[in-house]
Amino acid sequence: MNKVSGEIIRAFSPAIGKYKISENLIKIINDHIDDILKDQNKIDELYHGKNLAGEIKYEIKLTKEFINEFLYDPLKDIVYNFIKSTLNKEFNSFEIKSSWAVCQFESDYNPIHWHDGHLSGVMYTKMPKDLGSSYKDQNKNGKIAFIHGSTQLLVSSVYDVKPEVGDLFIFPSYMMHTVYPFFSDEERRSVSFNAFIDDEAAKF
Repeated sequence: MNKVSGEIIRAFSPAIGKYKISENLIKIINDHIDDILKDQNKIDELYHGKNLAGEIKYEIKLTKEFINEFLYDPLKDIVYNFIKSTLNKEFNSFEIKSSWAVCQFESDYNPIHWHDGHLSGVMYTKMPKDLGSSYKDQNKNGKIAFIHGSTQLLVSSVYDVKPEVGDLFIFPSYMMHTVYPFFSDEERRSVSFNAFIDDEAAKF
């Protein structure tokens, strides 16, 4: 098991894990997606948007071959650290059920939704330098918002994050979240995944 380090964010009761992926993995992912986006036949073959909530043109399914070769080991290490840090448990089985790239451009957005599985995650491989201006004091453009519970005195139900390239967030699959639109000529690219661990380890 490779050593990984990360931060556990307890913004509300369910924990969110924040980790970093390597520059090498970022390059592997981006090169792979760039190759697909050059070929309309591949885009059509791997189009995953019909299964997803987003109003996004380019949502590309990652094949099992790519997942097993490049994503399985680093994600297993991160999930192991997350489960050990939050529940003080170890798991015996780990399966990435699905993974897909989200190539988001100006005005694209993901409405509030949740995922299948025990755990889900999102990693960022491209981010615009400027997400656009806002007439609000708090600019939410291009941020991901995690949502849980209700807003009460001293309690917030929404946790907004402005991602950076290399960030990976992991969270329970039932946790609702959304991605706000942004206004830029540049691409915001992320890779999401849904994973299962053994049921005993998944018990809270």
